[in-house]
Amino acid sequence: MSSTPENPRVVIIGAGIVGCSLADELTARGWTDVTVLEQGPLPAPGGSTSHAPGLVFQTSPSRTLTLFARYTVEKFRSLEADGVPCFDPVGGLELATTPERLAELHRRAGYAASWGIRGEVVSAARCKELWPLIDESIVLGGFHTPDDGLARALLASRAQMDRAVARGARFLDRHTVTGIEKENGRVTAVVTDRGTFPADHVVSAAGFWGPVIGRMAGVDVPLQPLAHQYAKTRPLAELGGHRREATRPILRFQDRDLYFREHTDRIGIGSYAHRPLAVDPFAVPAYDEARAQDLDMPSSYPFTPEDWAPSWEDCRRLIPALCATEIDTGFNGVFSFTPDGMPVLGESRDLRGFWLAEAVWVTHSAGVAKAVAEWLVDGRPSLDLHECDLTRFEEAQRSPAYVRDRGAQQFVEVYDVIHPLQPLEHPRPLRVSPFHARQERLGAYLLEGGGWERPHWYEANAALAEGLDLPERDAWSARHWSPIAAAEAKATRERVALYDMTPLRRLEVTGPGALGFLDRMTTNNLRKKPGAVTYTLLLDHSGGIRSDLTVARLGPDRFQVGANSPADLDWLLRHAPDDVHITDVTSGTCCIGVWGPLARDLVQPLTRDDFSHEAFGYFRVRRTYIGHVPVTAMRLSYVGELGWELYTTADLGLRLWDTLWEAGRHLGVIAAGRSAFNSLRLEKGYRAWGVDMTDEHTPYEAGLGFAVRPDKEFVGRDALRARDAGNVTRRLTPLLLDDPAAVVLGKEPVFVDGAPAGYVTSASYGYTIGRCVAYAWLPPLPTGTAVHIEYFGEKVPATVAEEPLFDPKMTRIRR
Repeated sequence: MSSTPENPRVVIIGAGIVGCSLADELTARGWTDVTVLEQGPLPAPGGSTSHAPGLVFQTSPSRTLTLFARYTVEKFRSLEADGVPCFDPVGGLELATTPERLAELHRRAGYAASWGIRGEVVSAARCKELWPLIDESIVLGGFHTPDDGLARALLASRAQMDRAVARGARFLDRHTVTGIEKENGRVTAVVTDRGTFPADHVVSAAGFWGPVIGRMAGVDVPLQPLAHQYAKTRPLAELGGHRREATRPILRFQDRDLYFREHTDRIGIGSYAHRPLAVDPFAVPAYDEARAQDLDMPSSYPFTPEDWAPSWEDCRRLIPALCATEIDTGFNGVFSFTPDGMPVLGESRDLRGFWLAEAVWVTHSAGVAKAVAEWLVDGRPSLDLHECDLTRFEEAQRSPAYVRDRGAQQFVEVYDVIHPLQPLEHPRPLRVSPFHARQERLGAYLLEGGGWERPHWYEANAALAEGLDLPERDAWSARHWSPIAAAEAKATRERVALYDMTPLRRLEVTGPGALGFLDRMTTNNLRKKPGAVTYTLLLDHSGGIRSDLTVARLGPDRFQVGANSPADLDWLLRHAPDDVHITDVTSGTCCIGVWGPLARDLVQPLTRDDFSHEAFGYFRVRRTYIGHVPVTAMRLSYVGELGWELYTTADLGLRLWDTLWEAGRHLGVIAAGRSAFNSLRLEKGYRAWGVDMTDEHTPYEAGLGFAVRPDKEFVGRDALRARDAGNVTRRLTPLLLDDPAAVVLGKEPVFVDGAPAGYVTSASYGYTIGRCVAYAWLPPLPTGTAVHIEYFGEKVPATVAEEPLFDPKMTRIRR
């Protein structure tokens, strides 16, 4: 079949559950020239799919993963092979044997309500009813999800393969990929030991072989395979007489890193309790080589009893019936982890037409395939994928050592109770600002993001917190928090504070076409004289918010762009013409935010330039000197106070900090951290991309219509025009908790008239207004509407507020 724009040639590498799902999704959308290449035999080629135990627990802290899993369940429930259903909805049950885990299950129930999954926290007695073999005396409660269950991965692969073949796809087993051909930056073919296959698009769905395929293409795949123990018991008398494969819910004993499922009269047990068993993807044997080494398949390594022994004792403690039996069979199954535990999806910019669909578990397989198929066919997925985008990792997070260490840590923590602010421990520190030594001297409490060490508060300010009237916090919300944050917020509102804004991404855009390019790519008017700063949005072609930017025009053909993620750089580079040059200058520069009513008193004596409001207005930029340091000064404030962002090169950063610090001593200057910063920005209603809004949302829904100039040409304008700005069905809505002592943290479900209606995005205690502020996606609601936010199972009353909550006339910024 010859390639056409409507039916391009697609080669999928890997016929596991992801490759089969993707072939089905593509052919269902009319792309039928699909070839799936597999090095092993079909229908069980020997990758992770071939040994997957098939447990599908849909609920996750990630909305994206949850929606992937929900679609997988919906799809697999409709499939069968040889008359056998591909999904068995036996439900799921997660047990708590500690108070901390029980609290976590209440939090997971909140996620389920937020993301549209049926689930409830149940008593220990109900857990016993659902799983009669457990020892009820050690169980405090459980989280029951009736729509979870068992995916028969190989059957689901076959069912989808058959449907894809019926539409025109072909599946070729025993074809080992040996190379990727390319020309002029585009993929052109896949080379195998049995021939070459021309392609307009190549999708690597090779699982733990992903890094091997990626190297052939010259594309980095940040994935670490690890082996995971799975064992089956001998037959149990208590399960005798069963004919069905499973009758009880899939079971998680996360306090001991264990899960269980029935295999008719036996129990299958998986353990994450052992040491990480890293596997070199370049050393995994091919199918026939594995068989020659007495392995069942390439993804099945020999069982290691010494790793299993402690878990077996925990199994017998939970299920006493296991004391009368032994393990019959076991293996260490290989599957994939990334540094953040999320899949790696998307098209490489370095090799156009080469796509990744890697690090995907059976749980999320059909959902991922649907999203990637939409991306290929329609140009964008219908679901926000920024957490999975292959561009999300910084360069410093792509070294083999980093991927190995963080992948292993993800394995260790797969069932741990993880606080939303909790950083991974190693390797740290990785990226530090030029001010790091000074911050440590001030007792900075450092968390991590994007590899950067980020101060959240400073112990040097502890005395400022004495005597503050703050509500007492519960143990969860008090973790990675300090009352010092309130003192730092107060000092910012009353005096002046220095904020390390170095991790803010900075792009330099230059060239004769720079103005026209940036103006076309963004929603606001950038055709202003040099010296102007503009807040604007990057939209995709469907009108969704890809990012929000600040664009400073430093000269006729030179701009500094404040961006969010590496995906912003990738998006701009994909669209940039030859006369535009884009460079990420973040690592070679630094930034200090100087904010507070005394900011001008601090900065003005250090420069000969006039920093008065009349001479240096809001959203203006100029090159100047602060003491001996050349800086780019921008009159911006993300905290709602007078001030500037001061940028300089990294080599001069420490001198800039010291200059400001010494000059501000008589004003009571402090260093302040991100905890205070987040509180202050929410009081002003300033959005955070990736948290408060994504490409699933339009500017009008997100309350950012002011940054859109519909009378100019920009990417996404036509799609946005087709949407009625005054008739949105959801809005990013500010909420104030009614109880001054109550707090929420984010991702909690919001109930309107007793029913789940949306979920919280960002939340923080507003120290200036004395209430917790929460933003949430909700149907349009009038100001004053009463709602409830569910926090660890408790319904917390809140009220729809009018924004901005603080300084609505912007008098504090513009003075």
